[in-house]
Amino acid sequence: MDEILMLPVIQPQAAAPAKPRKPDWLRVKLPVGPAYANVRKLVDEHKLHTICESGNCPNMGECWGAGTATFMILGNVCTRSCSFCAVATGRPNEYDLDEPRRVAEAIKLMGVKHAVITSVNRDELKDRGASVWYETVVQTKQLSPTTTIETLIPDVKANWAALDTMIAGGQEVVSHNMETVGSLYRLVRPQAKYDRSLEQIRRTKEAGRRTKSGIMLGLGETKDEMYQAMDDLAANGLDILTLGQYLQPTKRHIEVAEFIHPDLFAHYKEEGLRRGLKYVESGPLVRSSYHAERHVNVPI
Repeated sequence: MDEILMLPVIQPQAAAPAKPRKPDWLRVKLPVGPAYANVRKLVDEHKLHTICESGNCPNMGECWGAGTATFMILGNVCTRSCSFCAVATGRPNEYDLDEPRRVAEAIKLMGVKHAVITSVNRDELKDRGASVWYETVVQTKQLSPTTTIETLIPDVKANWAALDTMIAGGQEVVSHNMETVGSLYRLVRPQAKYDRSLEQIRRTKEAGRRTKSGIMLGLGETKDEMYQAMDDLAANGLDILTLGQYLQPTKRHIEVAEFIHPDLFAHYKEEGLRRGLKYVESGPLVRSSYHAERHVNVPI
């Protein structure tokens, strides 16, 4: 009898899940025009950092074209390594006590009606950079008394004395971004804590400030987790919430799990207001400082 040769059965490999394709509603215009060029010139001349550039913001063309920008103080190297953020991570070596003056002068030259100021995390500093924060707001108010200011402040790691200094300069809005829902913190914000950020917002509200926060969608959160996050924020005194689509800045960063349809953004806006938030800015291209000038009028 002839010997029968048995060949191994080769199972076809499962195809890797396809990455979600960026939908049409996320297309943005390239930054152009004389107003944009003027802001570009002022930022370069005064050696300023903007989160518009460092964070690869999709609205940079629109905002800079309108003569506005979000300034980033305390350098452009962050001590945190959040998986979503395009800002460089490392050991910062920039600590410029003259920076508040330069930012204030640039805001005056630009004729900004509403300025947004943010910063990298400076965990290595004893006061988390609070003194520079305070002076930037104070000096901006001195040079441009009619300019309203929002400060988007980092996690102070429970240094509540630093928080008190950061929010005491006279700004109209104090923002601190949650960024995502509680279950994703270890993945998205490994050096932050969900409850600690909530406490920072609560303490800011107890100090009598107008409070604001932002969450990125499309990282893998569920609807129930979003509802819980909005409930938690409302319970801790949040006034204003921004909701926008997460966009992967580079291949090294966490991938987009899902592109959220504009209809769901509209639903979350309705839910946020129903759950006690006073103002919700919700849409695929919404970022923390998008339409920020509208937020100063939210009653506290």
